Amino acid sequence: MIAATQLRVGMIIKHRDDLCKVLSVLHITPGNKRGLVQTKLRSLTAGNSLDHRFRSEDQIERAILDQQRMQCLYEEGDGYVFMNTESYEQVTLSKDMLGDAVLYMLPNTELTVEFYENSPVGVELPITVDLKVVETEPPLKGATASGSGKPAKLETGLTVEVPQFIEVGEVVRVDTREAKYVERAK
Repeated sequence: MIAATQLRVGMIIKHRDDLCKVLSVLHITPGNKRGLVQTKLRSLTAGNSLDHRFRSEDQIERAILDQQRMQCLYEEGDGYVFMNTESYEQVTLSKDMLGDAVLYMLPNTELTVEFYENSPVGVELPITVDLKVVETEPPLKGATASGSGKPAKLETGLTVEVPQFIEVGEVVRVDTREAKYVERAK
């Protein structure tokens, strides 16, 4: 059990007999009144999002997850198939369960898959991923890294703001926490 004030984005908690991922946390302390923790949660079973306010002194059950290193093999129907690289066991996670993580996943990428009571509930992405630019405006003459940016569509469908000198076909490094361009990939 943890205090509501210890909630962090990305944690998996048990809320009303359901597993929920914490999407956002805002600690509110109004004047002379008791503090509140405003959260946005996503149910891992139903896939729907909900807003919930916890009192600062509320105790919340944090779900203990097992983690396994797995390889994303391919997209199949409404999900993605992952394989354990040691036992070759395969599991399928739905697109709803994965959420925005699908925008950073390519076939043959190794990820950490999280399990709760032997059932897959989500993936933990690396901090950065390298993705190829498939669509963007042509570079401007004399553009530098400090200049203005332009939108670029990447191979997974994700659109990020990149510097003017980036061209179609280049590989860029993207921060998965903020969906932002970091640098050209080597």
